[in-house]
Amino acid sequence: MSDDVRAGRIEQLIEALRDDNEALRDHAIASLSQVGEDAVGPLIGLMADEDVLIREAATNAIVRIGPSIVDPLIEALKDDEWAIREQAASGLGKLKDPRGVDPLVKALKDKDGAVRTAAVWALERVGDARAVPGLVEALTDHTVREDVARVLKKIGDARAVDALIDGLLGSNWMVRRHAAEALGKIGDARGVSPLIESLKDEDWLVRRNAAESLARLGAKQAIDPLLPLLEDENTMVQETVEGVLASLGWTAKP
Repeated sequence: MSDDVRAGRIEQLIEALRDDNEALRDHAIASLSQVGEDAVGPLIGLMADEDVLIREAATNAIVRIGPSIVDPLIEALKDDEWAIREQAASGLGKLKDPRGVDPLVKALKDKDGAVRTAAVWALERVGDARAVPGLVEALTDHTVREDVARVLKKIGDARAVDALIDGLLGSNWMVRRHAAEALGKIGDARGVSPLIESLKDEDWLVRRNAAESLARLGAKQAIDPLLPLLEDENTMVQETVEGVLASLGWTAKP
């Protein structure tokens, strides 16, 4: 196939990504991935399209090209267009290539919230502990802190303990939920005292997660603070605490 014919074919497939017919778009994505790296430039340009469906279709086509596309996506994280940076982060997450970790951590400081959100999502997909210091720093970012807490919970690295304790005692209920669960998963004794304090949290799921984490930590010193939750207003908390107390060796007096 001559260069002109190849370029014309790529142009046709790019145009097909704009079609309302989903089956045609899927065919174009598959075909562009087979074209390979020659399609990368036009596809990256399409990642700035005003239509989010077209942006996502372009990203999916790039991802299907495979690992050879990692470097162009890393470079696209520096693009002036926020939408291209967002889709580049998304693409790196879908590829799950460890080469993307450091650039994605840098993207956690992007000026655009959508890009930062995409970077957090991507780092969750990659699941590499090298991202922990950057994620810990991002816990102070009000735009992404809930997602960051969830990712830190999933990675389960002890370097996040102090930041998760701060989150557990903070004002954001979703962060508190994730932090309460994460501290039990990580298994660091530093989490015991703040988890006991969180048994009084106004959010029922924080209380339940804290109780479960105290069980994971084998924190027998939590038995007395747990007892009032046997009469918690939420029955799920009551049931959880019954099991937690049993696991810690407590038995009700006859």
